[in-house]
Amino acid sequence: MLYQTRSFAFGGGEVTPAVKFLLIVNVAVFIVQLILPHWVVMLFGLVPYLVWQDFYVWQLFTYQFFHGGLLHLLFNMLALWMFGCELERRWGSEFFLKYYFVSVVGGAILNTLFLPGQMAPSIGASAGIYGIFLAFALIYPDQIIYFYFLFPIKMKYFVMIIGAIALYSAAASGQSGIAHLAHLGGMIFGYLYLRSGDRSGRWKVYNPWDRWKLYQDRRRLERLKRRFKIYPGGKDDDPGPTFH
Repeated sequence: MLYQTRSFAFGGGEVTPAVKFLLIVNVAVFIVQLILPHWVVMLFGLVPYLVWQDFYVWQLFTYQFFHGGLLHLLFNMLALWMFGCELERRWGSEFFLKYYFVSVVGGAILNTLFLPGQMAPSIGASAGIYGIFLAFALIYPDQIIYFYFLFPIKMKYFVMIIGAIALYSAAASGQSGIAHLAHLGGMIFGYLYLRSGDRSGRWKVYNPWDRWKLYQDRRRLERLKRRFKIYPGGKDDDPGPTFH
């Protein structure tokens, strides 16, 4: 994927602090992963059966740092740099990291809920990457990217396509070795997190409690309006009470 900015530059530009941190950690863990035995992946990757049976809840977070191979790592880190840097510059490092980790954990939660008996470990940062894709599409829906460096497509359509593929694949493939539910969960939980606090600069959103308070305020205002009457009049009319 090639990201085309307003100045037609390649990628996400200078690496921002949070993205740099994630790149370093992912690469470092991958190098260590090549040395350590396979049981480490079973311990820190996402194994839904172990989460339910043995309460391995840390796996909901740690699975993101392990990858299934060099290409898996490179594609995820390339997408993180290309799209994550722009989001971090817009949001700030703190909110970006919170959003990213919410997407990661959300993907793990969805995968664990719907595949409780899965014994094969799910690994990779793809849930966080899919969350980044979604956020980028919400903020820059008409931004052109080049899918596989060849096909120009608007970001909003790209996210619709990969979201539909993740949904279909999750329903059709089951335990295929690819964590489609985690991809879908990253997008869903990322969207819900954005709905809880606007950092986009483009739309106003409210969390459910805010919506309830807004509804109550509107009802109170309508009741107050019904208690008052307005009597039209001018300077020459008989004086009388007026309400406004």
